[in-house]
Amino acid sequence: MINRTLATIAAVCCAAGLLRPMPAAAQQPEQGYVTTSDSARLFYKIAGRPGPGVDTIIAIHGGPGLDLESIYNDFAAGLGRTHVVIFYDQRGGGKSELPVDTSRLVAARQIQDLDEVRQHFGLAKVTLVAHSYGPLLAASYAIAHPDAVSKMVFFGPVPPRRGDFFTRYGQNINARLDSAQRASLARFGGIMTSDSASDDAIRAACRDYWAIGLRPRLASPNAMRVVKSDLCATDPKGIRYGMTTANGVIMNSYGDWDLRPSLRTLDVPLLVVHGQQETIPMDLIEEWVTSMPHARLIKVANAAHFTYAEQPELVWSVVERFLASK
Repeated sequence: MINRTLATIAAVCCAAGLLRPMPAAAQQPEQGYVTTSDSARLFYKIAGRPGPGVDTIIAIHGGPGLDLESIYNDFAAGLGRTHVVIFYDQRGGGKSELPVDTSRLVAARQIQDLDEVRQHFGLAKVTLVAHSYGPLLAASYAIAHPDAVSKMVFFGPVPPRRGDFFTRYGQNINARLDSAQRASLARFGGIMTSDSASDDAIRAACRDYWAIGLRPRLASPNAMRVVKSDLCATDPKGIRYGMTTANGVIMNSYGDWDLRPSLRTLDVPLLVVHGQQETIPMDLIEEWVTSMPHARLIKVANAAHFTYAEQPELVWSVVERFLASK
């Protein structure tokens, strides 16, 4: 979400195609809570079935302050047939803890939460697949725990350093919206963040917000239905808290981040998938590849922030080859 203003709230994050919920799956996914070392409860949901030769992936949603539903339907469809995929709501979003004490939200705690999720499921090493803001958390985790990460896949990531990212990104987003659309986003965002709004009003405003907000994040603005995940499916209290509190607190806790020096010695294979029509500048994303010894960048034509939904056949086949490689 990486929201700097209401007009661009949740701009970077997420995978949000929320215009209609997906049909219920034939079998309900396993779900529950991980209780962390500081007694927070993190909601999780699992796609795929374990079996011989089936590996396990942890999927990391964007935001910060979003939730697993923002990527679940797309990632489960793309990866769940051949992998077990663990999704979890990061602290400060969705159905996970929404702390009154915001010192419990910071980046260091988010990194520790991810490690405790890994340990909860008994995983010695794990592949991380992340979208938007999620790669910043994934890479920070890999730097802190390099022996616990086997591979990483980043979709539409924020850059490995802050630099002028927010300025350029905001300009690109706003250039794809007219004044009426920006005003509508501010109005719907105001409802979503209002203390007096009912749960139903928050969810309705969320859907109206993203009916506009998804357009500049797609190569074809009218193709919103290609994104199958639902950004408005979670608990409305998590939606409101994520926008009003978690996004700013967590993002600010990274400060003027620059991971490049630490990435140069990170011996973890990385695949970066980035749309050629993405609002996150490609030259900044190339720094992931130039900073790491085992990184590859795939530039996807006719795609923007949701490459895996806009060009699924191409993208998931590339991802599967990468995951299967030795």
